[in-house]
Amino acid sequence: MKELKHLNKYFKKYWKKLVLGLFITMVARILQLVMPSYVKESIEVIEDFTASEITESVARGFLFEYILIIVGAALLSGVFTFLMRQTIINVSRYIEFDLKNEVFDHYQLLSLNFYKKNRTGDLMNRISEDVSQVRMYAGPALMYGINTATLFICIIPIMFMTAPKLAAYTLIPLPILSVLIYKISKVIHQRSTVVQEYLSTLSTFTQEVFSGVSVIKAYALEPQINKDLSVLAVEGKNKSMDLARVNAWFFPLMVLLIGVSNILVIYIGGRQILNGEIDSVGVIAEFIIYVNMLTWPVAIIGWLTSIIQRAEASQKRINEFLQEQPEIRNDILEETEITGKIEFRNVSFTYEDTEITALKNISFTINDGETVAILGKTGSGKSTILDLIARLYDVSGGEILIDNVPIKKLNVESLRTSVGAVPQDAFLFSDSIENNIKFGKYNASEAEVVQAAKNAAVHDNIEGFSKGYQTVLGERGITLSGGQKQRVSIARALLKDPEIYLFDDCLSAVDTETEEEILNNLKKASKNKTTLIVSHRVSSAKNADKVLVLEDGRLLQEGSHEELNSQNGYYKELYATQLSEKEN
Repeated sequence: MKELKHLNKYFKKYWKKLVLGLFITMVARILQLVMPSYVKESIEVIEDFTASEITESVARGFLFEYILIIVGAALLSGVFTFLMRQTIINVSRYIEFDLKNEVFDHYQLLSLNFYKKNRTGDLMNRISEDVSQVRMYAGPALMYGINTATLFICIIPIMFMTAPKLAAYTLIPLPILSVLIYKISKVIHQRSTVVQEYLSTLSTFTQEVFSGVSVIKAYALEPQINKDLSVLAVEGKNKSMDLARVNAWFFPLMVLLIGVSNILVIYIGGRQILNGEIDSVGVIAEFIIYVNMLTWPVAIIGWLTSIIQRAEASQKRINEFLQEQPEIRNDILEETEITGKIEFRNVSFTYEDTEITALKNISFTINDGETVAILGKTGSGKSTILDLIARLYDVSGGEILIDNVPIKKLNVESLRTSVGAVPQDAFLFSDSIENNIKFGKYNASEAEVVQAAKNAAVHDNIEGFSKGYQTVLGERGITLSGGQKQRVSIARALLKDPEIYLFDDCLSAVDTETEEEILNNLKKASKNKTTLIVSHRVSSAKNADKVLVLEDGRLLQEGSHEELNSQNGYYKELYATQLSEKEN
């Protein structure tokens, strides 16, 4: 139960509702106890009338009164049961809401390394399925636990006070029922977990098939995919059947033990009546009702144990992530003003997950308002520089300064608000094109959105769609071509109008003519803004104030286009090669 202590703060938050729910639950269960005693009284009235100890009119009067009491108590019990669910179950939903928000907020604080180490499906499962299991503990388990405890405390003493021997025999099957239900629930839980895990496997398989359907069709793999799916489906069916076979024992077992308890009540009670130990058949009727009232709570003990076990296991998984500390910590609470000067001092960086050293003792300075192009072969460390400027990672060695202030002494939110980043692999959400562009500035006007799209040379493409800017994109922007996705991402950054632009090879999927148009627009839009452009094309670097050439994580060349093109080296060779390709 130690893992579930995390929920104590939520129980404290909603303690008034919980106390009210506890009171209502006890009242509802106590009202239930009215029926058995008055059923007994009603039978005794009939016995007295049969024995001619009271007249028919007196018997009718008593029976009418007792029926009214039974019906009234049942109605009141129903009302209080409704109120019980409205308090305790609602509290569990509030706790579920708060816990999901806590987990999601923590997810957003965690660094990129965390997401590299954990699968998206697992992250989603912990915030959905695991939180749902915890809710069962905070709601139904709590409610039924109080319900069961109240009935035990009230009914068992009454039974022993009424007929001790009959009570002892009557209660014998109930602990057996509880143990059996517990064991069955445990097996059901184990097999349910297996089924859920397998459903996850099946979902992952189908999701990948749908995402890669173009590749499957291109290679004519449909028959093989169908075969693989059939194998998974059959295996899933077998696991589900294993679960169904165990589930089939649950209610028949309950009915059997309820029947055994009722038989014991009738047999033992009948013998006691014949022996004169019990003076009324009403006691047997009363005990039968008590047995049926206790059966479900007794069965629930095993179920509750299973719920608590699952909740504890789920909360442990949730706590594992909640205890993860973000590598990038925002220790500066005051907002920081950013103008855009960037300085790298002997910066080295090694990726923790792969242990690849991406940067090795890099030093350079970019003055605010400068445009800098970064070129180099794949894996030379170009994108890493942009990630470090946005402080998506912290350096392994050396120091980065923004406006002559160490980057760790800047407010992280202020820094990232001052950055407009366009990644190489443009990510668009399943929303309208307009809203995707507005991610750069939520309160932007329609005119601002259109102007940003024009600057990114994507306006005409958008207008070509039947719904224009209201066109809803498919998953990850699949509706658009690679070049269109990149340009929408550029429009998003331009709309933000930040102090620092970071363009990570974001023109790789557009033709040279469109690239030239975008670069000219970028030059106007990013005037007096610090701009870093990562590219494989020299055309992106020609108009830059400075060019950085990287090789194997080291700074190979630095200077303007004219300076580097006048020196023998990588840049001159690349420029000559691309110029020759363009002429051909």
